[in-house]
Amino acid sequence: MLASKKKIVFLSGTRADFGKIKSLIQIVEVHNDYEPFVFVTGMHLMHTYGFTVLEIEKCNFSNIHTFSNHTCETTMDLTLAKTIEGFSAYVKEIQPDLIVVHGDRVEALAGAIVGSLNNILVAHIEGGEVSGTIDELIRHSVSKMSHIHYVSNTKAKKRLVQMGEIPEAIKVIGSPDVDIMFSSNLPSIAMVKKYYEIPFKSYGVAMFHPVTTEFKYMESYAAEFVDALLADDKKYVVIYPNNDLGSEAILQQYKRLENNARFRVFPSIRFEYFLTLLKKSEFIIGNSSAGIREAPYYGIPTINIGTRQENRAVHSHIINTSYLKEAILKALQTEFEYIEKDVVAFGNGNSAKLFLESLFDNSLWVLHKQKQFIDI
Repeated sequence: MLASKKKIVFLSGTRADFGKIKSLIQIVEVHNDYEPFVFVTGMHLMHTYGFTVLEIEKCNFSNIHTFSNHTCETTMDLTLAKTIEGFSAYVKEIQPDLIVVHGDRVEALAGAIVGSLNNILVAHIEGGEVSGTIDELIRHSVSKMSHIHYVSNTKAKKRLVQMGEIPEAIKVIGSPDVDIMFSSNLPSIAMVKKYYEIPFKSYGVAMFHPVTTEFKYMESYAAEFVDALLADDKKYVVIYPNNDLGSEAILQQYKRLENNARFRVFPSIRFEYFLTLLKKSEFIIGNSSAGIREAPYYGIPTINIGTRQENRAVHSHIINTSYLKEAILKALQTEFEYIEKDVVAFGNGNSAKLFLESLFDNSLWVLHKQKQFIDI
């Protein structure tokens, strides 16, 4: 009698985390021993942010399920509660063998909670990292609710061991988006500019996200950021923030960029298209992890604003600055030069292969769901 396929549910709530897990879903999709399911929620179903579920559907995965976790309030706790409710119902229907979540979003926390409370193995992608906001608390919480850890590097593994996790359950596979970054299937810059009607020969990429722990200042921070961009003379491709608390203040400020020929503003950009835009940009500015993670691989300078990437923004190509307009403008006056590409910190582009190989190890599937704290 043939063994049944193992069911693996991947949870995605944002364009960013989908870019991180896409290569993992793809490699599992074509393997006869596994049946992947994709639970799509969060920003993907919000028209304000580009309704990016359409991009997931274009991937033609076999099993895609959508769930709207929107609430009338923008508070993350209510989003967490609603996601738990929707994902719990889905998991009871599918009965998966493994749940895969990524990063530090409340959707990931919801997935880990549902899995651990229902005795289902949970795998966490990119745990053990540090940042400067509530994201870090969520990331570490997800790690403690997960049984298996796929981390970017040995530093992240060391932190998880320090947190009492089983060393044997921590797999160093790099950052899965690097697989796509160096794919031969990325679109050309000409194709991207034509598709998004971007007329600029040279440009910077601007991505500014809310910092939930500094919510009461976000209106002021966003105003300073837009003031600086307007006072500058460069051209910009601006991409909407994520939908965390404080995003409305940023979107309100972005209205000031409308009808200005130096700016092209988008709710979202396809991940592969975004990578090409980043690769061919002069620099990236804001507080996105793309400036910390993806930019070094392409040798692209970063102007990192504020505290969101605190403890992560340590590459030599990064200029760290405050939220003030004058400080941002001073950073923008930097003469950007070609920098050495950093192709070590987050893997070598074979994360999906390493992920799949780990699934072949039977010891992974028999890990105790009742976790123990391992003292150092």
